[in-house]
Order: sequence, then structure tokens, then C-alpha cells
Amino acid sequence: MSDAHANPIPSTAKDDRPAPKAPAKSFLSQLEIDLRLLGMVGAFVLVCIVFNVLTDGRFLTPRNIFNLTIQTVSVAIMATGMVFIIVTRHIDLSVGALLATASAVMAMMQTRWLPDTLGLPLGHAALPWLAILAGLLAGTLIGAFQGWLVGYLTIPAFIVTLGGLLIWRNVAWYLTNGQTIGPLDETFQAFGGINGTLGATGSWIFGLIAAAAAVLALLSARRSKAAHGFPVKPIWAEAVLIGIAVVAILGFVALLNAYEVPTRVLERDFAARGLEMPEGTTASYGIPYSVLVLIAVAVVMTVIARKTRLGRYIFATGGNPDAAELSGINTRFLTVKVFAILGALVAISAVVASARLTNHSNDIGTLDELRVIAAAVIGGTALSGGIGTIYGAILGALIMQSLQSGMAMVGVDAPLQNIVVGTVLVAAVLIDIIYRRRVGGK
Repeated sequence: MSDAHANPIPSTAKDDRPAPKAPAKSFLSQLEIDLRLLGMVGAFVLVCIVFNVLTDGRFLTPRNIFNLTIQTVSVAIMATGMVFIIVTRHIDLSVGALLATASAVMAMMQTRWLPDTLGLPLGHAALPWLAILAGLLAGTLIGAFQGWLVGYLTIPAFIVTLGGLLIWRNVAWYLTNGQTIGPLDETFQAFGGINGTLGATGSWIFGLIAAAAAVLALLSARRSKAAHGFPVKPIWAEAVLIGIAVVAILGFVALLNAYEVPTRVLERDFAARGLEMPEGTTASYGIPYSVLVLIAVAVVMTVIARKTRLGRYIFATGGNPDAAELSGINTRFLTVKVFAILGALVAISAVVASARLTNHSNDIGTLDELRVIAAAVIGGTALSGGIGTIYGAILGALIMQSLQSGMAMVGVDAPLQNIVVGTVLVAAVLIDIIYRRRVGGK
């Protein structure tokens, strides 16, 4: 038998069998929504509903939502920086104490140092801005110094920042001689929340601009994917996401605008200007300036994380420090940078926290380090490094503050509140571990 008959050539005839169909994508997979984000949003909604029932509808009132928002800002700002720290496999236990030091520096600059050295009177237009600049400089330098100890002297971050927790809290005490310093400048107080807001008209303008920016960002991301040959979502899925974004932004603005300024406050303002308030006059607080600061921080930190070389280096180092160093990344200097960034964000939080209190107090920032770390972890930042999101940390801070505010409204004792928050933190880490094992197929 010839070789041709022994090894026949395979048939090239067309196979009439239908090609196997690709498995149908689920609704959520077509929307490309992060399931962890969806879970956190669901948890937040559940917390709000439960406490609204327990408080007979008082939890979801415009007034409480306004207060909840301004109470979240300080921790949320620091949590965005803590994401970078944890992603690079470090930890910072000193943020609460560093906040106290930055607050003390700014308070003393406004009330003692600048008036005494430069002769600037209280109420001078430059006073609050010079104080904020000094606070930012102090926070950044202290953060960079701690990063240098960790990165170049290879002292564990836990030890460096544990020492910082003890040092900077007491440095703040010595700066003020243990006194409460205030009241702070009125312009400075505007960053605290209720003392500085956009009002109804300004809030709607900001909301419309933010909604338009969100739509443009989603459409731009779609065009960019298509231009580079990456698969894109169906048109209907894109429309759903755009609708969700617009409704969320404008709904938030509407809720804050629903909180009206009390009549007695309006009467006092009219009287201060020598005017008589017309009958039926109303006004809304709108979006606080502190929330605008948080939004700005969130945008900048998200851009750093996703669009810059620094962000790529941070996540690469957290994913595999040895490989990152071998690839040419200066991991030591990178450590200094991430601690300096967190120090600057702590100083910004100090502005918001002290402005909300209208003064500097010795206990400002107490236990904030635990709240900040918890917010980042609840928001999905992996303690093993390499994974974390800015929006997740902010949402984690909001969930934590909602829990604490809701329990306070119900009348839960402070010790039990801390027990619940601690339990939620441990449960969040456990859920995150289980989720990552399932996704990774481990």
C-alpha cells in the first residue's frame, strides 16, 4: 500500500455544523460594573434604609444627609492617601496625630505667629491662606521625613508611624501649650461645612457641570477604547451608566439644596447688614466647600493612580516590590513620595476638621488613624498590596460615618459603636479575602 493511501490527506470539505455560540453575558457583565463596588453601594443603601426605619425617617432627611456629608470629608480625604500607602505594602498610624500638629500650626499662624511677626491683624485677607500654606508645608515635610525613615533607613513603617503617633500628638500640645485656639478666621471656617456653601443656584450650576463632565468622561473612554481596538460596551449599557451618573449627581445636589437655612439665621444675616428680611424669604445651604475640596482631591488622586507614571509605579511596587526594583523603579524614593502625599492630604483634612470645629482643640484627630485605615480597607484596598481604588476608599469612609451617625441617632453607647465598627472592619477584610480567592481561582 502506498504512503498516499496509508496516510490520506484530511478532508477540506466545509463543516456544516453550526459554530458554538458564545455564552450570553449577564446584564452586569455588559455594564462592566465592578461587583465589589456594587456590593459596597448595596451595603451603604442597606445601612441607610435600616437606620431610617430605626429613627422613624430622621436618618434620610436633608439635614442629616448634609451633616453626614461634611462629617465624612476629613476622613475621606486622608483615606485617598492611605490607599497609596497600603498599596505599596506600608501602613501609617500617625495620621490622626499629624492632623493635630498641622491643625495646631495653622491655628497658631492665624492667632499668634503671623500677627506678632508680620503685624497682620486678625481678619486680614492673607491670614488664612498663609496659615493653610504653612500647614500644608508642615504636613508634607513630616510625611516625607517619615517616608525617608521607611524607604532609606528601612525602618518598618509600622514602627516609624507608631512613633509618629506619640510624637506628633504631643508636638501639637506643646505648640499650643495645651490650649484650645480659636475662634479661627472666618474665611478659614468656610472650609468646615455649614459656614461655607455654594447655595442653591451655585450648587445646581456645579451639578450640571459635573454631570456634563461625567458624560464626556464616559464617552471619551468609549472612544479611546474603540480607537485602540478594545471591545466596548453596547450602546444601551453606555446609556444606562450615563443615566446612573447623571441621576446620582443631580440627586445629590437636590438633597443638599433641600436643606434650608433656618429663619433665625436668615434674620440675623439681614440684621447684620442693616436690612429687614422680607416675609417668606428662604434659602438653601447647597454643597459645602469642604465637599468641593474632597471632589477635587478625589479627581486628582484618581488621575495620579490611573494616568501617571507615578501611579503605575505605585501599583507595580505594591504588586511585586522586587520585580519593580529590578525594572528600574526607585522604590525608596517612591516611598518618600507616597508618605509626602499622605502628609499633604492630612494637612488638607486638618483644614476641614478645624474649620468645622471653628477652633483647634487638643483632641482633634483622635483615633482618625483607625478610621482612615478602616475606610481604605472597607473600600477594597488589599493589605497585601497592589490593589486599591480612590472611589472605594471614599465610599468606605461614607459607610463608616453612616454607621457611627446612625448608631448615635439610635442612642447606641460609644463603646458599642466602636465594637460594631471593629466587627464591620474584620468582616470586610474576610469578605475581601474570600472574594479574591474565588476570582483568582485559588
